[in-house]
Amino acid sequence: MTTDWHGTTIVAVRRGGRVCVAGDGQVTQGQATVMKGNARKVRRLSPGGHEVVAGFAGSTADAFTLLEKLEAKLDAAPGQLARACVALAKDWRTDKMLRNLEAMLIVTDGTDLFVVTGNGDVLEPQHDVTAIGSGGNYALAAARGLMDGDGDAEHVARRAMEIAAEICVYTNGNLTVETIGG
Repeated sequence: MTTDWHGTTIVAVRRGGRVCVAGDGQVTQGQATVMKGNARKVRRLSPGGHEVVAGFAGSTADAFTLLEKLEAKLDAAPGQLARACVALAKDWRTDKMLRNLEAMLIVTDGTDLFVVTGNGDVLEPQHDVTAIGSGGNYALAAARGLMDGDGDAEHVARRAMEIAAEICVYTNGNLTVETIGG
């Protein structure tokens, strides 16, 4: 039996030398049941003393496995986030066990910002904003619009998440926010 789980919105905004990653806390089963409202989908990692912030969408267990693998890649290439993300994406796409993991990651060290997928993608956003998850498109559109105004990275990320939560039934306003850089 397959369970249809939804309920993650993660947005990342790079502005003024800082990157803010914000994620909601909702986990929804099917189309009508909120299973949890305070999940923590944005985490701060410190492999080898180098701080990284990661947000994830998809299966929690799969995301935790990927975060562990990312930490190992960062330990092998300290301070080289792009290299570690490419190595993770390569393993994720080619390894027999990892290939079946269902999650997406947003990863930043405060300078670089990437979306990493199981298709082997390591994408750097064109407009200093990216988002993933069920409400990702809503948060992305809101954040892109807010980039024309005032406010730092955290302000834009929080407001974009508020807007996404007003539109997307799979997104709530219970946020975890981590800012890095600067």
